[in-house]
Formats: sequence, structure tokens, C-alpha cells
Amino acid sequence: MIGVLFYAMKISVTIITLNEKENLSRCLQSVEGLADEIIVVDSGSKDQTCEIASALGAQVVKRDWTNYSDQKNFAAYSANNDWILSLDADECLSPDLRQELLAIKEVPSSSVVAYEFPRRACYLGRWISHGGWYPDYKVRLYKRNQGCWVGDFVHESLSYDGVVKRLNGNLLHYTCSSISEHAHGVDVYTTLAAQDLKQRGSKSSIMQIVLGPIISFWSTYIIKCGFLDGFHGFLIAVFSAYYTFLKYSKLWDICRK
Repeated sequence: MIGVLFYAMKISVTIITLNEKENLSRCLQSVEGLADEIIVVDSGSKDQTCEIASALGAQVVKRDWTNYSDQKNFAAYSANNDWILSLDADECLSPDLRQELLAIKEVPSSSVVAYEFPRRACYLGRWISHGGWYPDYKVRLYKRNQGCWVGDFVHESLSYDGVVKRLNGNLLHYTCSSISEHAHGVDVYTTLAAQDLKQRGSKSSIMQIVLGPIISFWSTYIIKCGFLDGFHGFLIAVFSAYYTFLKYSKLWDICRK
């Protein structure tokens, strides 16, 4: 009689950090009992991020900042296990997602190379369900030799080769806790987005600067039903328009220089 052997999946959780003392504990605690190894790649935190990571069992590797995809690839290459669960410090597993991952870990599929799950954002203290923010599917659990992070500037994504399975549990994202934080994030990410567009040979136009924000607001608030999230949905739509305006304005400024 020929028996079939199943080997439990060993998972390395990887997280890149910079001054994440407010978020990191929640993230690390959500993977307790699931992670066989935790790798935190820190790019120069001035707060207690590294101390918190070490206290909760993570291996801390310090590395100067390059870009999002490069830092995440470095974290994966620093791991010892074949399966990588890549999380951001301001994310954590919901109880439902944690249970799904535990079940997969015990009986992994030989044909699947990656898993994706919906990400749900908490914005200014409210869980957002519309406006294009949910379900925001993310591929985060993957075989290291069949996945690679790509994107030099912003909106890094996982490029993979093989079958991806979708899970139901939510990845929880604790995003902006204040208007000032959102405004600062928009300023940072629009600079990176403009640099990315410039590298790809794009140029800005008055039509993009003027009409782009109007289209972004209409799409987020009306077409994607952002209004169903109340005033929070309105703010998200306004910032979406502002993001578009700044991105193309900064692209114009870069090209002008």
C-alpha cells in the first residue's frame, strides 16, 4: 500500500518598518501560532519599533531604505522558509483569516503558489465598505521561489507564476487615524507616483490636472458608492480627487524642471 504524505506548510512572516511602534504589536500578535519565523526589516526607526519586534519574537534586520518592492524582496530572501506571508506593520489578520491560514498550513495544496484575501480598511475609526476600498484583494501569502515584488516607486505588487487561491477572511488595515495623517500620506505618495510616471515616459496635461480630480471624485463617491460610507466616504472621495490633482501637478513640475 502506497501512502501519501502531507507536510505542513512552514511560513515566514515578513514586515518592513519605519517608526511603527503604534502598529507593530497588533500586527505581530495576530500571527502568533501561525508564523514559524518573523523577519522585520527596519530602515532606521527612531522609536521603539525594533525593541517591540524583538520582544515579540521577531528577527530584526536593519537595512537602509531603497524602495517598497526592494525592501520586501530583501525580507523574503532573508527568510528560511519557502512560504512568505508579507504584511505591512499597520495590518493584521482578522480571526477568520487566521483560522483559514491555520487550516491551509496543516493541509497545503500542491497546486497553489499563492493566496489572496480581501483587505478592509479602518479609516478615521470607521470600517470602510465602499468607494473602491473594499474588497481590496491582496496577494500576500506566496511561495518564495514563484513570487517577486515589483514596482520601483509606489503601489508595489506581487508578480507570481502559478495558481492563486482566494480566501474569504479579511486582512485588516488600520489606515489614517487623522486628516493630517491622510494629507501627509497623499503628499508623500503623489511624489512617488509622479516619479513613477516620469520614469515610464508619461507627461502631464491641463486636462489631467483639471478633469482628473473631478473624474476621481465622481468615480469614488458615486459610481463606487462611497456615499454609503457617510461623511467618511465623502472625505475619501475628496482625498482621491486631491491625490489625482497633486500627482499630475507634480508630474508637470518634474517635467518642467
